[in-house]
Amino acid sequence: MSYDLYHYFEKDVGPFKNLSSLSIEEATRVSNAIKHKGRIFASKRSDDYHTIRRDLEKQARDQFLLKGGNPENLYPHYMTLEACSWLGTWYENPSSIRMDWNEFSADSISFTYGDLFPTMRYEDHKPYRKQVYTKDEIIPIIEQFGVPQDWNLNGDKGPERYIEVQIWDENIIKRYRE
Repeated sequence: MSYDLYHYFEKDVGPFKNLSSLSIEEATRVSNAIKHKGRIFASKRSDDYHTIRRDLEKQARDQFLLKGGNPENLYPHYMTLEACSWLGTWYENPSSIRMDWNEFSADSISFTYGDLFPTMRYEDHKPYRKQVYTKDEIIPIIEQFGVPQDWNLNGDKGPERYIEVQIWDENIIKRYRE
């Protein structure tokens, strides 16, 4: 089985720029500059976004480790499983990169059914909440629930808009930063 993974980004900034690689202060400065623009999705993030994000990334990493993952990074790079046109609306000048999920070893890639934030924080008792999946585990979840881009294109059926992919290894990512 093979899926395509997509990374969306601001074309003028480039791919795989990660706020979690910065100090909280520097990440907040970058976020405030984005907020000042006020026209894109990221401009609506709360003031405590980075603190919450770091906590959720740690939870995801810890769960992945318990499942046999071997994350090299303390924080992931983010992609989606299959295309999600909605993510293009997050950027003024959007661009994307597509990769085959077979480029990544199973111990360097994890998944949440939906974006990490609502998946780990939303309280509706769906079975995929607060869960991080391996490559092998995400396949039956897709078989059971489908791909959110297909059944929730407009976001009116819940916070699931895509399956998020967490990439925990720089080796493949660095080839796409050029």
